[in-house]
Amino acid sequence: MPEQQPNNLNATIDFKQSLETDLKAAFESTNVEESPSCFMIKPMNDWIEEAKNRPIPNMLFSELWYQREICILFADTNLGKSILALQISNSISKGISIIGFKNEVEAQKVLYFDFELSDKQIENRYSKSYTEHYVFNENLIRVEINPEQEIPAKFKDFEEFLCFSLEKAIIETQAKIIVIDNLTYLKNDTEKAKEALPLMKFLNSIKKKYGLSILVLAHTPKRDSSKPLSKNDLSGSKMLINFCDSCFAIGESIQKNGLRYIKQIKQRNTELIYDTENVIICTIEKQSNFLEFVFDSYDDEMEHLKPRNNSEQISEIIKLKNQGLSNVEIGTQLGISEGTVRNKIKKADTN
Repeated sequence: MPEQQPNNLNATIDFKQSLETDLKAAFESTNVEESPSCFMIKPMNDWIEEAKNRPIPNMLFSELWYQREICILFADTNLGKSILALQISNSISKGISIIGFKNEVEAQKVLYFDFELSDKQIENRYSKSYTEHYVFNENLIRVEINPEQEIPAKFKDFEEFLCFSLEKAIIETQAKIIVIDNLTYLKNDTEKAKEALPLMKFLNSIKKKYGLSILVLAHTPKRDSSKPLSKNDLSGSKMLINFCDSCFAIGESIQKNGLRYIKQIKQRNTELIYDTENVIICTIEKQSNFLEFVFDSYDDEMEHLKPRNNSEQISEIIKLKNQGLSNVEIGTQLGISEGTVRNKIKKADTN
């Protein structure tokens, strides 16, 4: 309300003055020159010279996940996150590529933290009715929780003990490729920023400390299957997306059972390639004794979504427009072109 503006303005001025006073007092009571700083300050050319000595990141799973990245893979329940994650881990452990995808690294250790499946469930997925078992490379090391281990007194809770144990396993195995299935075991409530931020700081710290490549699996809350996948579908999306290097998601196609699509959500080492107009289409198959994603083709995501009611889409466009979003921003959020947004707004204005 207009009459409330002066009060809000006064509150803002009071806050700024209080902050300036606190900062001034902090500087006056501290020897600034001798105090440590959280910053590393160097000329830009020095940063580039140092970067030249570090290797160029290779692809681990096409342009979706590169070396020395924290990558998040998210999807709804039962869409095959664990199937794909273990398939990627298997390819890296053997130094081979999955058909339709690229792996540019040699065979190496992969540490797979499995907080989802039991060993018997794993056996069923990678055998023929519990016979003729698939043989994995010794480089693929699976880790699960020991239910009999009590939390030592020096740890305040299970989450702290879990993160300590995770880092300990990395040191012991010397693995550089880490897969965590899934995120909720590291933090109970990643939807809240206060929980997500410490988690991402921990993952970033071990990534830099040990030169790791980390793939983290996460869930998406129940979503509208008529809308394109976006960063908003990831639980705790804003904080998690901000602190990861890359992110991709699995969607379910309405065309037939078992058909899935993979969509790029965020990237830093490449251009956006597998977007709404070019998602990767796969089927989940078990032709012998290995449950896997099988590459099919590329397609427009809209062809695999539940049809939307046109009036509902127009209402959503108008709602976002009233929130101050541009046509381009609305199109990005809804997975449609800027021209489509413009035409639907024009149509709504004439009705």
